[in-house]
Amino acid sequence: MRIGMMADLYKPHISGVTNHIDLTRWALETLYGQEVFVFTFGEPQPDDDERVIRSPGLPLRVASTGLYLNLRYTRRARQLLQTMDVVHVHHPLLSGQLALRYAKPWGLPIVFTNHTRYDLYMRAYLPLLPDALGDVALKAYLPRFCREIDLVIAPSRGVQEMLRRLGVDAPIAVVPNGVDLRRFERLPEPWPRAQLGLEADHVVLIYVGRVAPEKNLPFLLRAFRGVHEVYPQARLLIVGDGPERENLEERARLMGLEQAVRFTGLVPYDEVPRYLRLADVFVTASVTEVHPLSVIEAMAAGLPVVGVRSPGVGEVVQHEVTGLLVEQDVAAYASAVGRLISEPETRARFGQAARQAARQYDVRHTAGLLLEHYQRLHRERTAMSTSPWKRLQRWFQRHT
Repeated sequence: MRIGMMADLYKPHISGVTNHIDLTRWALETLYGQEVFVFTFGEPQPDDDERVIRSPGLPLRVASTGLYLNLRYTRRARQLLQTMDVVHVHHPLLSGQLALRYAKPWGLPIVFTNHTRYDLYMRAYLPLLPDALGDVALKAYLPRFCREIDLVIAPSRGVQEMLRRLGVDAPIAVVPNGVDLRRFERLPEPWPRAQLGLEADHVVLIYVGRVAPEKNLPFLLRAFRGVHEVYPQARLLIVGDGPERENLEERARLMGLEQAVRFTGLVPYDEVPRYLRLADVFVTASVTEVHPLSVIEAMAAGLPVVGVRSPGVGEVVQHEVTGLLVEQDVAAYASAVGRLISEPETRARFGQAARQAARQYDVRHTAGLLLEHYQRLHRERTAMSTSPWKRLQRWFQRHT
């Protein structure tokens, strides 16, 4: 099959969505023998191959998003898109509208994955916007958009329920976003603690991900301050970068935690397993996750997780089995972390269970589930368009 992935953002931008596209593309091509093309915006990149098709756009520099704005593809991109057997949209606004404009009129099946809790993101990035107004905007757009396509993919049942609450009545399939667990089958040597100013007797809590408003990191710092007062051997390692990093570093300094909190900044993705290996507990306070890849990777590395009860994290982490889940309350969160610090046997038991549980999210499995949906939609669409006129129309689509 020829599969067209449509995304507003792609590499070198780093995010869970771009990582998902890249991993799924690798699995579909390498393991399942499919042809996968990526249609996106921006300037050509040195590591682009012939199947990454970029249309130029106006760069949006706000918060270093890496987003280029354009309302159309180049002629080459349009013509190539129309030779696909199925189109998979990963952002509903720019790419979603272009799919409806360029793919739907040619009878191509369109799949859309809802990667983001857009309701919670709006509250994080547009705090002055009334919640009711944000909900009205989502309810006005998402259901209508989803009715125009063939299948909605929800990475978790919580996202499926959220879409139904917003009024989406189109077909929805739950398919987890895959994780590359090959890197965790033979765990690498841990990153040397000494290079980060950490000692052997420190209990290291680690967060990996974007340092951004939607990740609720000020809450995590407040909880860690209480933890550190009781357990001075505790250390917090924040791996990643983003628009909130300077603010968080200043918060840590004002809290007197500059020696207990380490910020690594952006690290190469291939090195993430080594950082996870040096830690004892993975911590996250985000409630905006759809399908938390960083949490799954931490579990694959054998780390227990402490998280806030929410649709994404709450579906991946099993309370009292692979980690601990609490309400969004600083004292409750600090207490959960403190328990894992003081109970090394519990940490080890949860960590072992977490590693086993992570296997269900292996991209080698989830890509196959996606391919089954692609093939079904392609068969159904082909069966609907076997008339001589439709065959002639498709010939012109591919050769003009």
